[in-house]
Amino acid sequence: MHADGKGRLLLVRHTQSVWNSLDLFTGWVDVDLSEKGKLDAKSVGVKIAGVYNVDIAFTSSLVRAQQTLQLVMDGAGIQGTPVTEDWHLNERFYGSWQGKNKTEMKAKYGEDAIQAVRRGYAQRPPAGESLEDTAERVLPYFAESIEPALAEGKTVLIAAHGNSLRALVKHLENMSDEAAPGIEIGNGELREYVREADGSYTRGATFHP
Repeated sequence: MHADGKGRLLLVRHTQSVWNSLDLFTGWVDVDLSEKGKLDAKSVGVKIAGVYNVDIAFTSSLVRAQQTLQLVMDGAGIQGTPVTEDWHLNERFYGSWQGKNKTEMKAKYGEDAIQAVRRGYAQRPPAGESLEDTAERVLPYFAESIEPALAEGKTVLIAAHGNSLRALVKHLENMSDEAAPGIEIGNGELREYVREADGSYTRGATFHP
């Protein structure tokens, strides 16, 4: 527990996966980290070594997030921390876009149309989830399973995905639906949020690979 008694929430997006390196929409397809991704995850851990005493950790049911979590903790020298894996923290389901090349899709449908789905709030890919849909599973899980530990002043580490974390950041920073396209979290980016006494969150430090 920190000296101020406030909970610390650490959010880290998984580092580069094999499909990230191929510029493919991944969604719920379960792919490993690339070699670069493994090195980057370890690097993030090294940067937070000695900064945080992580009490509990959460990750998705997808291996790229699980590998990121383990490598970050290895780099930081964190041992014995309880880890919960849960599908509610999975990346958004990209439906029929999964496995498609992002650059080719932009060329076919136009960059604006693709970006409206990728960064918008309510727009869905065919047979897939919007960011709003993703938030509808992420936020209740956060409130029920994660936030109680933060209210107790604990430090919680979540390793998840671009869109599951975008949904959570939108909530933590009390952002409007219209502001959602501006939420960008890079691969391997780790953000700290401090839980205040009134239940609000203040953004703290940011670390990159």
